[in-house]
Amino acid sequence: MSKILVIDDERAIRNTLKEVLEYEKHEVDLAEDGPTGLEMFSANSYDVVLCDIKMAKMDGIEVLGKISENSSDTPVIMISGHGNIDTAVESIKKGAYDFLEKPLDLNRLLITIRNAMDKSTLITQTQVLKNKVSKMYEIVGESEAIEKVRSMIERVAPTEARVLITGANGTGKELVAHQIHEKSSRAKGPFIEVNCAAIPSELIESELFGHEKGSFTSAIKQRIGKFEQANGGTLFLDEIGDMSLSAQAKVLRALQENKITRVGSDKDIHVNVRVITATNKNIKKEIETNGFREDLYHRLSVILIHVPTLNERSDDIPLLAEHFNTLICNEYGMSKRIVKKDAILELQKILWTGNIREFRNVLERLIILCPSEITGNDVLAYAKPVSGSNI
Repeated sequence: MSKILVIDDERAIRNTLKEVLEYEKHEVDLAEDGPTGLEMFSANSYDVVLCDIKMAKMDGIEVLGKISENSSDTPVIMISGHGNIDTAVESIKKGAYDFLEKPLDLNRLLITIRNAMDKSTLITQTQVLKNKVSKMYEIVGESEAIEKVRSMIERVAPTEARVLITGANGTGKELVAHQIHEKSSRAKGPFIEVNCAAIPSELIESELFGHEKGSFTSAIKQRIGKFEQANGGTLFLDEIGDMSLSAQAKVLRALQENKITRVGSDKDIHVNVRVITATNKNIKKEIETNGFREDLYHRLSVILIHVPTLNERSDDIPLLAEHFNTLICNEYGMSKRIVKKDAILELQKILWTGNIREFRNVLERLIILCPSEITGNDVLAYAKPVSGSNI
């Protein structure tokens, strides 16, 4: 059942709509003019608003504008007995979901309301998913080392500067990239991630720039590359230090000229992409051994952000334990475990060679194997399992 607000200065129209919509199991509130409707909209939550255009105290278009300012996600269906193309166009431009003429076709009205509610539900679901994704990519910690990273993100994100993120495996370089994207003007655009180390060198150019049908043996159809997919958004090139020299040359051209060429084509395609890169390698040493182009390095490293290891920020382990305790227990539908102080102390003594990635795996193991609380002895028994141990 949905809650619908009807704003119309004709009592007969209001009452008819109320009767029809309540018969369809909707909850309906009525307002006899624009100001009253806006008061009711501010005081309540509505799934859909039906609003007349020609009203005495306040024009329906003005009502629509004020509703859109306060809640752009609420679908507003405009209705009018004096409809024309110009009025309909103006309504849609102002943010109306649809425009219906009087006398109302009740079947069309009900279909329009149902579609508007479907859209509203989809928007809500999308927001929930975005919140889950944002939670998944949250940077947890209050140590001085991680606060420096946060400070850099805040300063760099609103710009268009290219960022090179360095750090050991498992430190959370991809979290930094996501945060930069989410806090940038490109946040509504795509975030496309490419793991350069996971793609064979002979396929990396096709992956990044796309290819035309027939450009090589297995190219059975045209492929859109990651640069094109990221147009208007952010392209994150993880493990950039593992990219082949030939692909590096093409990436350099793309950064210099803001255009790419698909494999097997001679046509330039302009792209508007912010490139963020990450590596666990020492790029300067790679340059010395001719494994990485120096000119590309200087293009990519306008801003350098180094992500500390977990051992360098062990003060954050209590917060990380709480974060993953909540996250993992929610994923498994379990009750949260009590992590005892001696368990935290034991976790802080461990040399975390796999950093945050390893820490999360250990927490997951402890949560699964410890039914209610996690103690220091549990950490000693399960954190670093070896052949022939308890598990």
